Amino acid sequence: MLAESVSAAFQRQFHHTPTLLVRAPGRVNLIGEHTDYNAGFVLPAAIDKAIYFAIRLNNTATTQLYSYDNQALYTTPATEVQPGATLWANYLLGVVAQFQKRGIQVPGFDCVFGGNVPIGAGLSSSAAVECGLAFALDQLLETQLDRMTLAHMAQKAEHEFAGVQCGLMDQFASLFGQAGQVVRLDCRSLAYEYFPFDTSACHIVLCNSGVKHSLASSEYNTRRQECERGVAILQQHYPAVQSLRDATWEQVQALREELGEVVCRRCLYVVEENLRVEAACHHLAAGNLQAFGQEMYASHAGLRDQYEVSCRELDVLVAAAQTAPGVFGARMMGGGFGGCTINLVEVNQVEEFIRSISSQYKQQTGIPLETYQTTIMAGVEALEPAVVH
Repeated sequence: MLAESVSAAFQRQFHHTPTLLVRAPGRVNLIGEHTDYNAGFVLPAAIDKAIYFAIRLNNTATTQLYSYDNQALYTTPATEVQPGATLWANYLLGVVAQFQKRGIQVPGFDCVFGGNVPIGAGLSSSAAVECGLAFALDQLLETQLDRMTLAHMAQKAEHEFAGVQCGLMDQFASLFGQAGQVVRLDCRSLAYEYFPFDTSACHIVLCNSGVKHSLASSEYNTRRQECERGVAILQQHYPAVQSLRDATWEQVQALREELGEVVCRRCLYVVEENLRVEAACHHLAAGNLQAFGQEMYASHAGLRDQYEVSCRELDVLVAAAQTAPGVFGARMMGGGFGGCTINLVEVNQVEEFIRSISSQYKQQTGIPLETYQTTIMAGVEALEPAVVH
């Protein structure tokens, strides 16, 4: 088990037993993409792919971070936490900095972390890393911060130390996930509601396109700016519009010329995607997976045509899913330009689905397809420290 392997690596590296073992899950988002930073709705869930942490305060003035996956050690004076050239360390250092900004002294600690959240697949490995350490430090330092505060601190760590202006969804999902439930988050009020998701009726299958186009992070920040530009124009005519969450389809259409073709398309996508999340939740409550899946297909079409964050490989995967038997719905997931599609597949059709989509994908792109079946798990939690002899 990975938790035990990480714990054993801690003992080898630091010649101590860890005080605390933490599991921090990755996430899927069933629907509601690029809506979080527009104060809209999202529908994520924590999954059984996770990052594990073994950690202990070391009574020195030095923090030692060991990446189990990279087999690499990073050390820094505990009081001088700065972003540096070691990218994986920045996600952790950013979290430490958030505690320090709150006036909380973070003494030296030893930490080994590693897991099975695929990097670059759009399952939010970075948020799992941030949330796992935030939760672990909160436990070790007995700061008693609530989970929403930890989610915000993890988000700020990504903004300030990794340079990605992400919304709150990934961190929220990692910390607030519940087994067998998806959670709708209102990214403006931060109100949230759980909806049961029965994985015995359908499985979540992720298809990893195996590509990560270099456009991803720069285009992500560009989309944010385009949305902000849209809000600024809408506000002049409709003062109540504080974010795209407040805008209606009619208002955006009325200002089509002033917004310009590109910004107009971006705004329409966000307005429509928020409506899709609400509709999808009604379908889920009614147990109508067929209708839920149609919202997913519509979401993908919007991401492809209006928001323009898809890519050929993702489109090939969704098109193949649309013709496969037993598939309720599919769409690209995450920031875009690569990563995974999320597919809801009838349990008895999963093997056939994986076989047929893998062969079509290989045929059309030349890339072998990696797939993951996931179940919905609880959010970040402490595990009993494993004693490894």
